[in-house]
Amino acid sequence: MLGKAIRKAVLPILLASLMVGSGCRITYAEEQQQTTESEAATDDTLVQAPSALLMEAGTGTVIYEKDPDTRRSPASITKIMTLILIFDALENGTLKMDDIVTTSAYAKSMGGSQVFLEEGETQDVETMIKCIVIASGNDASVAMAEHIGGSEQEFVRQMNERAAGLGMENTHFVDCCGLTESTDHYTTARDIAIMSQELITKYPKILEYSSIWMENITHVTRQGSKEFGLTNTNKLLRSYDGCVGLKTGSTSLAKYCVSAVASRNNITLISVVMAAPDYKVRFKDAAAMLNYGFSKCSLYTDENPENLPQIEVRKGTRSTTEVKYEKNFQYLSTDGKTIGEVERKLNLETQVQAPVKEGDVAGTLEYYQNGQKLGEVNILFSETIEKATYKNCLEKIIAEAF
Repeated sequence: MLGKAIRKAVLPILLASLMVGSGCRITYAEEQQQTTESEAATDDTLVQAPSALLMEAGTGTVIYEKDPDTRRSPASITKIMTLILIFDALENGTLKMDDIVTTSAYAKSMGGSQVFLEEGETQDVETMIKCIVIASGNDASVAMAEHIGGSEQEFVRQMNERAAGLGMENTHFVDCCGLTESTDHYTTARDIAIMSQELITKYPKILEYSSIWMENITHVTRQGSKEFGLTNTNKLLRSYDGCVGLKTGSTSLAKYCVSAVASRNNITLISVVMAAPDYKVRFKDAAAMLNYGFSKCSLYTDENPENLPQIEVRKGTRSTTEVKYEKNFQYLSTDGKTIGEVERKLNLETQVQAPVKEGDVAGTLEYYQNGQKLGEVNILFSETIEKATYKNCLEKIIAEAF
């Protein structure tokens, strides 16, 4: 009884202490004159290309957009979805980096950008990824599609299924590399940003490959062994400070496209350009948006929120339960202003009624600045506790008695 009384007395004090706490990080991209901006900027003079979008990768906040939802041909930007499926397979264990992939006659026959794989030539998965990311190899993309899906057609079906799952409402693929001239193969600047965000945040290892400027691979065929040099198609890697990827594309139908990723001071931006008239405009527009974003953005990250107390469970098979934060809270300011002091408000009951289920929401931690709510993060039950039965109660009484 004494222990229960102490817990009831102390728990409200612990909850109150969470109202304001340390453990946050505020990151500023660059100093900027303060302005007010509540929505994504739409200044058409910032970029020359007809479609463009700038997104902050961690929060998914759109900072700038220009005609972002018109369907256009993406050319080799298509390969971002191909790479997502490759890394999905690596994550679920159906594919390994050292697995050997054999090039088919069909894969060899791909035109456009290629790494000149021969029919019957084998390469490991990691080499194929480099061929796709660095040199935009159409032949390597098809070889991987066949290896994972059994056929390119089945792999493309999976690409469209994955796109739908990400909410890419204006996207449809007909091949895995973007070489097609079919008007039924399309996406948008917004959807490219969405799949780029998925790739780099879920599989950040991709940035190790997309930031490589030059690397050699070895072709081993019946004609012998020879070195072949891969050179990255993304010129921003050498001209823009902080650029680490991601993918370029160009065909006569798509014109010049890029999804450029750059990181500075813990802020990562995705700059998408579609249908630029030439490669210079493509990279100039992407850089202009990145400059704009880094000048406007500051990021608040609560990396170490206060420890959460146990919650009393009434009439349950256990008397208390642990709870946890669903994720670290992040808030992106895009108005050029520095983020000042942030206050936290905990909404969490001191006791709950059984049953409780693991993963269900137990409460929230809200974030405020100057009285304005920035957002919140859910607090989840860490375990499932069933409602106590008569038998459970009897067993407990007997155990306490003896």
